[in-house]
Amino acid sequence: MWKLNQRLLTVVMNSCAERFEALDLETKEFFVLDEVDACRYPAELAAKLMLPKASISMYLRSLVGKGLVRREIDATDLRRHRLSTTPAGEEVLRQALKALADAFSVLLERLEESDRAALRRILLTLLDSEASEPSHAPSAAASTPPSSPQRSA
Repeated sequence: MWKLNQRLLTVVMNSCAERFEALDLETKEFFVLDEVDACRYPAELAAKLMLPKASISMYLRSLVGKGLVRREIDATDLRRHRLSTTPAGEEVLRQALKALADAFSVLLERLEESDRAALRRILLTLLDSEASEPSHAPSAAASTPPSSPQRSA
């Protein structure tokens, strides 16, 4: 099942490659940009995305350079950089999410309406149970404060 899920993600992401390129957005930059407003600090992003801090720094440097993310010194802790999405970043993210939704919709059109409804119900159930069950393994994210709710799909 995991491999099927991974293949589906790959198919959707690959079908959006041209639109992402037109947005001057790499795939991993998209994932970082999508989490910036939920994870306001680079260390939180690294934990949430399970990427090395050095990789997060590289993607953030690129996103800041493109004017999509703002990095500011945190007024409450001058040692930390607080992140936020710029209006341009919000627009690029909106367009990237639309590209993904469009690509996924093409795949969903292959299913009957009742199957689409069942798939949605199943995915929501899986996500709800993941959020309500304690983790079986300690994670770096366990020591960070909870983030804001995720964007809906």
